[in-house]
Amino acid sequence: MQYMNFILGIIALIILVIGLVYTIWTGKLVDARQSKYDTKINEKVDERPYLRNPIFLAYMIFIGILLFYLIYVYLTEW
Repeated sequence: MQYMNFILGIIALIILVIGLVYTIWTGKLVDARQSKYDTKINEKVDERPYLRNPIFLAYMIFIGILLFYLIYVYLTEW
């Protein structure tokens, strides 16, 4: 059963990485389209746009938790 959890965790990690890449790609596409029409961005947000975006934070936190879980499952199988 632990082996199946490990495989499902790897599949979830792959889905998360694909979703993160797609989100970044979509963000850059929208940013390129609206760059002429947007107002000035706050300096704090402009310095660290990924750390100020809750979507990226949710992805990073969940990927960290999932990696921790996968390592735990892998080590408990031995």
